[in-house]
Amino acid sequence: MAQMETAVFAGGCFWGVEYLFKDIPGVKELRVGYTGGSLPNPSYKQVCTHTTGHAEALRIVFDPEIVSFETLAKHFFEIHDPTQLNGQGPDIGPQYRSAVFYTTPSQRDIALRLINILKEKGFKVVTQVLALETFWPAEEYHQHYYVKKGSAPYCHRRVKRF
Repeated sequence: MAQMETAVFAGGCFWGVEYLFKDIPGVKELRVGYTGGSLPNPSYKQVCTHTTGHAEALRIVFDPEIVSFETLAKHFFEIHDPTQLNGQGPDIGPQYRSAVFYTTPSQRDIALRLINILKEKGFKVVTQVLALETFWPAEEYHQHYYVKKGSAPYCHRRVKRF
């Protein structure tokens, strides 16, 4: 049996990011939550105050024998605007920033290489690349939000960049 790996991406509202990763073969588990800040176990309400330092993020458990981190990272850079600072579309604030929270040195290197490719193509990428410290799962009502609601994201769509 393959050893599962974990990837964590922040790219605006975590509902849309989660929705656009749900059908990728090899993705075994999705969980939205908060990371990158200083407050332990924050609530959504606390994160929205812009005082915790946390970003809304998606934790992905995946099978690297089926899908690579690089494939997931390319998808991430194509489903949100990596050039928008502290926001995505109408969602504005530091909790909506663009970031890759790497779990291995290899993930860090891949994320930085992809950012360099985008910059060479003329994109002014603001995506942060940071070591994952603690991921705090969001409240249950945020998990699989668009599936439960029966709708699709309004602020995320795929734009081919690679």
